[in-house]
Amino acid sequence: MRIVKLGLGACAATLALAGCAAGGVAGRDRPDEFAVTRNQPLVIPPDYALTPPRSGEPVPQGTDARTQALEALFGGPAPRSQSERSMLDTAGEDRVALGARSVAGDPATNVVDKGAVTQTIVAAPAGPGRDATVSTPQ
Repeated sequence: MRIVKLGLGACAATLALAGCAAGGVAGRDRPDEFAVTRNQPLVIPPDYALTPPRSGEPVPQGTDARTQALEALFGGPAPRSQSERSMLDTAGEDRVALGARSVAGDPATNVVDKGAVTQTIVAAPAGPGRDATVSTPQ
């Protein structure tokens, strides 16, 4: 029985090693990581329509980088309807402080404490309440 087990083990080892032959794990059917070639360097073709800048002349783009980035992201100012323009004029769009959102969090900014009632209204769940119901006219 022991000889049969040794024989079966030898056959299994022989079959396992036969799987590692030329077409198996040691074969070269995959890319060779040592066969590295260099790519050609990138070359920017010359643009013959451009002229070099002259000293003392203003920059031809006319706007700063921040304005260009905002226009690229948001597409510039959106056209406003007549009613929106009227509402903005009434609200005093021309008197608004630039950077008002940055100033709002400043500790020196005067604010009015609305109290617990406002916080309760803001935190109220949507839908009809215990004592009142809300409906939208059709």
